[in-house]
Amino acid sequence: MQNNIWNEKASNILKSELIRKNIDYNELSILLNTLGIQENYNSIANKLSRGTFSFSFFLKCMDAIKVTTLKLD
Repeated sequence: MQNNIWNEKASNILKSELIRKNIDYNELSILLNTLGIQENYNSIANKLSRGTFSFSFFLKCMDAIKVTTLKLD
């Protein structure tokens, strides 16, 4: 049960950064693909809706959308 809370929190942080940068899942997939990371709209949507993605995926997304600092409250 507690993992669900952390999964949801991780997903919400990533979604918030995407909103802040005005980037949708399709654009994120394009940005990731330019870094050599093969993701598509559906795979990203599924990962974020489940909240089950690796920390390395999270970091790749942050790199793709040019987030260099993150404030956790």
